[in-house]
Amino acid sequence: KTMFINAVALFVSGTVFSGCQSNSSKVNNANDKVDAAKDKVETAQKELDKAIRDSIQQFKKESEEKIMAFDQKIAEFKVKIAKEKNEERTRDERRLAKLEQQNREMRQKLADFNEARENDWASFRAKFKSDMEEQGKAFRNFWGIKR
Repeated sequence: KTMFINAVALFVSGTVFSGCQSNSSKVNNANDKVDAAKDKVETAQKELDKAIRDSIQQFKKESEEKIMAFDQKIAEFKVKIAKEKNEERTRDERRLAKLEQQNREMRQKLADFNEARENDWASFRAKFKSDMEEQGKAFRNFWGIKR
């Protein structure tokens, strides 16, 4: 009987001690997992920031190319307007001057957008893209609308 009691006591004390050590190991393992997760989040954030910056640069490049194409159309329109009759020329020059001013404003908006304002990027991009589409429509409809 005594031996049985000693064996049970030894078994219980062994379980208690190994349980404590196990909890310590569990805490260490959990801390390691938390640290690894933090590293993954940090890496993902850096990758996201880079992707946003790359997206901004690509959008700026594409938009500048469109603005330059609008500049080319303005030059072409000026040549065509110069050949018009006086009253039509005056009207079309005013309309073209308005488009030219809008084009300069678009270029300035694009230049003024700072990458540090990444939080505003989605709204800026949507508004700018919409404005560019409107500008494109105005150029396409220039000769079809006489005011």
